[in-house]
Amino acid sequence: MAPPAQILPSHASGTGGMELPAIVAASPGGAGRFLEFFAAAIRNPNTRRAYARAAGDFLAWCEGHGVRELGAIAPLHVAAWIEMLGRTLAPPSVKQRLAAIRHLFDWLVTGQVVVINPAASVRGPAHSARTGRTPVLEPDEARAIFDAIDIGTPAGLRDRALIGVMIYSFARIGAALAMRREDMFVQGRRLWLRLHEKGGKRHDMPCHHILEDYLLSYVEQCGLDDPRGPLFCSIDRRMRRLSDRALTQAEAHVMVRRRARAAGVATRIGNHSFRASGITIYLRNGGALENAAAMANHSSTRTTQLYDRRRDEISLSEVERVRI
Repeated sequence: MAPPAQILPSHASGTGGMELPAIVAASPGGAGRFLEFFAAAIRNPNTRRAYARAAGDFLAWCEGHGVRELGAIAPLHVAAWIEMLGRTLAPPSVKQRLAAIRHLFDWLVTGQVVVINPAASVRGPAHSARTGRTPVLEPDEARAIFDAIDIGTPAGLRDRALIGVMIYSFARIGAALAMRREDMFVQGRRLWLRLHEKGGKRHDMPCHHILEDYLLSYVEQCGLDDPRGPLFCSIDRRMRRLSDRALTQAEAHVMVRRRARAAGVATRIGNHSFRASGITIYLRNGGALENAAAMANHSSTRTTQLYDRRRDEISLSEVERVRI
């Protein structure tokens, strides 16, 4: 069996090759249980990456403050670390890191590596959000991005189709990039999409007629005929054609920022902006909140309300009433 330090990067993909912390290696039974947490307990690669970063930072901080074993970590250490993070990070980021430490030590407790979870009694910063922070696009900005894409190239056809999936189907970027060719299918004479959302949920959505045109043009002109192949592929720069490798979220982020700049859109958007924009535009046009939640595959309308930016228009109009 390979040494623990060699197992972590391969099993915990996306952790950036984090080395096994010395404080874990020095704890009896700690190394194996620590690796199992990332390899077996967390399936989502984005969550795994975030939790690995949080665990690495916290344990390095503990080592820097004289803690040499996992069992010596006390609630006071966790509280001091959280207090330090609160000086530079937003409350949601601090709460995410605290959640990572709680889950990690829960796993270590059940594995009998430590006796108690030192993070269980530590409270995170208070945070309440009525609207999300994701920048959204106005309809004319979204239209400008579509119009500025050169669809005479495979990359242009791909980018238009990917952005269309996010804005017309309210798809998360992770679900869109996980699609295979077979996740496009015909039902009732219309094209449907099968999205594989967080938590292993499968979500089927009918295509908007404009999105249907974007997708069919992309698939037909680029010759995507492998049903098990990725739907949205990276570009082979040498051959100037689609490769057989799926586009990554980081590559998609660079792409949408580039497309926005080319269209003269000043809003600082990201991948998630298209999902938020699609939901907001739908609600502005008279769509029901309950239907928006179902289309976005939200378990609660409270989550959908975070994407509803219609209140921004009300706030702006009221601010303009202050006339001097």
